[in-house]
Amino acid sequence: MLMSASNSNPTLEVLISEARIAARVQELAVEISADYHDRLLHLIGVLNGSWVFLADLSRHLEIPVTVDFMGISSYGQGTTSSGEVRITKDLDGSLAGLDILVVEDILDSGSTFLYLEKILKARQPRSLRLVTLLDKPVRRVQPVRADYVGFTIPDLFVVGYGLDYAQQYRHLRDVCVLRLPGSESVA
Repeated sequence: MLMSASNSNPTLEVLISEARIAARVQELAVEISADYHDRLLHLIGVLNGSWVFLADLSRHLEIPVTVDFMGISSYGQGTTSSGEVRITKDLDGSLAGLDILVVEDILDSGSTFLYLEKILKARQPRSLRLVTLLDKPVRRVQPVRADYVGFTIPDLFVVGYGLDYAQQYRHLRDVCVLRLPGSESVA
Protein backbone atom coordinates (compact mmCIF):
# COMPACT_ATOMS: atom_id res chain seq x y z
CA MET A 1 0.00 0.00 0.00
CA LEU A 2 1.37 3.39 -0.99
CA MET A 3 0.14 6.62 0.50
CA SER A 4 1.20 10.12 -0.32
CA ALA A 5 2.95 12.08 2.37
CA SER A 6 3.39 15.81 2.80
CA ASN A 7 6.33 17.99 1.70
CA SER A 8 7.38 17.51 -1.93
CA ASN A 9 5.34 14.33 -2.31
CA PRO A 10 7.32 11.59 -0.59
CA THR A 11 5.46 8.28 -0.43
CA LEU A 12 5.09 5.81 2.39
CA GLU A 13 4.90 2.06 1.85
CA VAL A 14 3.75 -0.10 4.75
CA LEU A 15 6.53 -2.49 5.77
CA ILE A 16 5.08 -3.79 9.05
CA SER A 17 1.38 -3.36 9.78
CA GLU A 18 -0.12 -2.14 13.02
CA ALA A 19 -1.60 -5.62 13.61
CA ARG A 20 1.78 -7.37 13.17
CA ILE A 21 3.43 -4.85 15.49
CA ALA A 22 0.77 -5.35 18.18
CA ALA A 23 1.11 -9.15 18.02
CA ARG A 24 4.91 -9.04 18.20
CA VAL A 25 4.94 -6.55 21.09
CA GLN A 26 2.69 -8.93 23.05
CA GLU A 27 5.07 -11.84 22.29
CA LEU A 28 8.07 -9.79 23.43
CA ALA A 29 6.24 -8.89 26.65
CA VAL A 30 5.63 -12.57 27.39
CA GLU A 31 9.34 -13.39 26.84
CA ILE A 32 10.54 -10.48 28.97
CA SER A 33 8.01 -11.18 31.75
CA ALA A 34 9.22 -14.79 31.92
CA ASP A 35 12.87 -13.73 32.09
CA TYR A 36 12.23 -11.22 34.89
CA HIS A 37 9.35 -13.01 36.64
CA ASP A 38 10.75 -12.54 40.14
CA ARG A 39 12.32 -9.09 39.79
CA LEU A 40 11.42 -5.44 39.36
CA LEU A 41 12.45 -4.27 35.89
CA HIS A 42 13.54 -0.70 35.15
CA LEU A 43 12.77 0.31 31.56
CA ILE A 44 14.84 3.05 29.95
CA GLY A 45 13.28 4.45 26.82
CA VAL A 46 15.68 6.03 24.33
CA LEU A 47 14.11 9.26 23.11
CA ASN A 48 12.65 10.30 20.89
CA GLY A 49 11.79 7.21 18.86
CA SER A 50 11.10 4.56 21.52
CA TRP A 51 8.21 6.12 23.42
CA VAL A 52 5.41 4.48 21.42
CA PHE A 53 7.04 1.04 21.62
CA LEU A 54 7.84 1.48 25.33
CA ALA A 55 4.25 2.48 26.13
CA ASP A 56 2.78 -0.54 24.34
CA LEU A 57 5.39 -2.97 25.68
CA SER A 58 5.06 -1.80 29.29
CA ARG A 59 1.27 -2.24 29.22
CA HIS A 60 1.70 -5.90 28.22
CA LEU A 61 4.39 -6.80 30.76
CA GLU A 62 3.13 -8.95 33.62
CA ILE A 63 5.83 -7.87 36.06
CA PRO A 64 6.40 -4.71 38.07
CA VAL A 65 8.26 -2.03 36.14
CA THR A 66 9.57 1.46 36.60
CA VAL A 67 10.28 3.78 33.68
CA ASP A 68 12.74 6.52 32.84
CA PHE A 69 13.87 8.14 29.60
CA MET A 70 17.21 9.12 28.17
CA GLY A 71 17.64 11.35 25.15
CA ILE A 72 20.37 10.27 22.76
CA SER A 73 20.95 11.85 19.37
CA SER A 74 22.98 10.68 16.40
CA TYR A 75 20.77 11.60 13.44
CA GLY A 76 19.84 15.27 13.56
CA GLN A 77 17.58 16.11 10.62
CA GLY A 78 19.07 13.63 8.11
CA THR A 79 18.43 10.04 7.11
CA THR A 80 21.82 8.64 8.07
CA SER A 81 23.62 8.73 11.38
CA SER A 82 25.98 11.63 11.85
CA GLY A 83 28.30 9.32 13.77
CA GLU A 84 28.38 11.81 16.64
CA VAL A 85 26.40 10.54 19.61
CA ARG A 86 25.37 12.89 22.39
CA ILE A 87 23.07 12.91 25.42
CA THR A 88 20.15 15.32 25.09
CA LYS A 89 18.34 14.22 28.29
CA ASP A 90 19.85 12.27 31.17
CA LEU A 91 18.09 9.89 33.55
CA ASP A 92 16.28 11.14 36.62
CA GLY A 93 17.47 8.51 39.11
CA SER A 94 20.20 6.10 40.10
CA LEU A 95 20.63 2.74 38.36
CA ALA A 96 22.73 1.09 41.08
CA GLY A 97 21.52 -2.46 41.67
CA LEU A 98 18.63 -2.29 39.19
CA ASP A 99 17.76 -4.69 36.38
CA ILE A 100 17.77 -2.42 33.33
CA LEU A 101 16.08 -3.03 30.00
CA VAL A 102 16.94 -0.39 27.41
CA VAL A 103 14.04 0.08 24.98
CA GLU A 104 15.08 1.18 21.48
CA ASP A 105 13.03 1.84 18.37
CA ILE A 106 15.74 0.66 15.97
CA LEU A 107 19.19 -0.89 16.22
CA ASP A 108 21.15 0.27 13.17
CA SER A 109 24.93 0.85 13.21
CA GLY A 110 25.17 -0.03 16.89
CA SER A 111 27.14 3.12 17.70
CA THR A 112 24.37 4.74 19.74
CA PHE A 113 23.78 1.68 21.92
CA LEU A 114 27.52 1.04 22.40
CA TYR A 115 27.86 4.62 23.66
CA LEU A 116 24.79 4.27 25.87
CA GLU A 117 25.86 0.88 27.22
CA LYS A 118 29.19 2.29 28.39
CA ILE A 119 27.46 5.16 30.22
CA LEU A 120 24.84 2.91 31.83
CA LYS A 121 27.29 0.19 32.96
CA ALA A 122 29.34 2.85 34.75
CA ARG A 123 26.23 3.52 36.87
CA GLN A 124 26.41 -0.05 38.26
CA PRO A 125 23.10 -1.69 37.40
CA ARG A 126 22.50 -5.29 38.47
CA SER A 127 21.92 -6.24 34.83
CA LEU A 128 21.63 -4.47 31.49
CA ARG A 129 19.80 -5.79 28.43
CA LEU A 130 18.40 -4.36 25.20
CA VAL A 131 15.05 -4.74 23.47
CA THR A 132 14.57 -3.18 20.04
CA LEU A 133 11.48 -3.05 17.91
CA LEU A 134 13.53 -3.08 14.70
CA ASP A 135 16.94 -4.56 13.98
CA LYS A 136 18.84 -3.61 10.84
CA PRO A 137 21.96 -5.86 11.09
CA VAL A 138 23.17 -5.08 7.56
CA ARG A 139 24.08 -1.57 8.78
CA ARG A 140 25.96 -2.74 11.89
CA VAL A 141 29.45 -1.27 12.32
CA GLN A 142 29.75 -2.04 16.06
CA PRO A 143 29.52 -5.52 17.64
CA VAL A 144 26.13 -4.99 19.26
CA ARG A 145 23.32 -7.51 19.56
CA ALA A 146 19.89 -7.00 21.09
CA ASP A 147 18.59 -9.46 23.68
CA TYR A 148 15.04 -9.12 22.33
CA VAL A 149 14.15 -8.18 18.74
CA GLY A 150 10.74 -7.36 17.35
CA PHE A 151 11.54 -7.48 13.63
CA THR A 152 14.68 -7.76 11.51
CA ILE A 153 14.40 -5.43 8.53
CA PRO A 154 16.39 -4.76 5.35
CA ASP A 155 18.43 -1.63 4.69
CA LEU A 156 15.52 0.78 4.18
CA PHE A 157 14.73 4.06 5.90
CA VAL A 158 11.59 3.55 7.94
CA VAL A 159 9.21 5.86 9.77
CA GLY A 160 6.11 5.46 11.90
CA TYR A 161 5.36 3.90 15.28
CA GLY A 162 7.66 6.46 16.90
CA LEU A 163 10.33 6.62 14.17
CA ASP A 164 10.69 9.88 12.30
CA TYR A 165 12.17 11.75 9.38
CA ALA A 166 12.90 15.38 10.32
CA GLN A 167 10.52 15.01 13.29
CA GLN A 168 7.62 13.92 11.07
CA TYR A 169 5.71 10.61 10.76
CA ARG A 170 6.12 9.40 14.39
CA HIS A 171 2.33 9.24 14.70
CA LEU A 172 1.83 6.57 12.02
CA ARG A 173 0.48 3.27 13.36
CA ASP A 174 2.44 1.15 10.86
CA VAL A 175 6.18 1.03 10.20
CA CYS A 176 6.56 2.42 6.68
CA VAL A 177 9.36 2.76 4.16
CA LEU A 178 9.88 6.43 3.27
CA ARG A 179 10.44 7.01 -0.43
CA LEU A 180 11.50 10.48 -1.51
CA PRO A 181 10.95 11.85 -5.05
CA GLY A 182 13.84 10.94 -7.33
CA SER A 183 15.11 8.07 -5.18
CA GLU A 184 14.07 4.47 -4.85
CA SER A 185 14.04 4.78 -1.06
CA VAL A 186 15.89 6.58 1.64
CA ALA A 187 18.56 4.33 3.15
